[in-house]
Amino acid sequence: MFNSLKRAIGERLAAFLSKDLPGYQKLDTVAVADLAETLEKGDIVLVDGNTRISTAIKYLTQSTWSHACLYVGEKDEDSSQLNLLEADLKNGVHLTNLDHYAHSNLRICRPVSLSDEEVTELTEFAKQRIGHRYDLKNVIDLIRYVIQKPAVPTRYRRSMISLGSGEPTRAICSTLIAESFQSINYPILPRRNGEGGRSGEVPLFYKPHFTHFTPRDFDLSPYFRIIKPTIENGFDHHTLAWEPRDVKQGD
Repeated sequence: MFNSLKRAIGERLAAFLSKDLPGYQKLDTVAVADLAETLEKGDIVLVDGNTRISTAIKYLTQSTWSHACLYVGEKDEDSSQLNLLEADLKNGVHLTNLDHYAHSNLRICRPVSLSDEEVTELTEFAKQRIGHRYDLKNVIDLIRYVIQKPAVPTRYRRSMISLGSGEPTRAICSTLIAESFQSINYPILPRRNGEGGRSGEVPLFYKPHFTHFTPRDFDLSPYFRIIKPTIENGFDHHTLAWEPRDVKQGD
């Protein structure tokens, strides 16, 4: 009885927090098909979400990115293929396609210098989590900020959200991806252990726990290359055709 009630409440909360909000605008002019052609296995796709839970995450993390997916498909697969691995409130850890985010602002973050074996290990580690449930430990925190955003100083906002329990059968989007990269010892935002030793010594780093990462950390990380399809395809600004006058907003 209790479990049924808990499940029903969880489903209601998921539906409430996952509802799209009006007024969202896609500023990125890149077609999702062009994005699909650019993706490589192991890429992270960051999403500027438009749901109630996205609004809360963006407020608390001070970032435009509220969601993260891991591309587990092969090169040149089209945008309709189920090749994005993510964790969300409704479906837990599952595969979706890029078309699902065709109307969202997106960013590709690409790890560098990974061997084929490391890419395979990374994506297989993540795919083994398919079917795990979404970690609801932080949902109560998020609901408070969805209903009413309190005036919280910027430096305290990130610390006011709990990013999951770390239970092995539960995950949120950013912790799932962070754990996958840490499984192959790829850095995201590692901490330096002390001030270093003598001159010439290799500094030691340690990994923050994977539950401490948010979507924006992959954008901020100095170890991921930002990939923009227009530039990758040889953009030349001389080829643009401009209107003879500036168009004011609202025209």
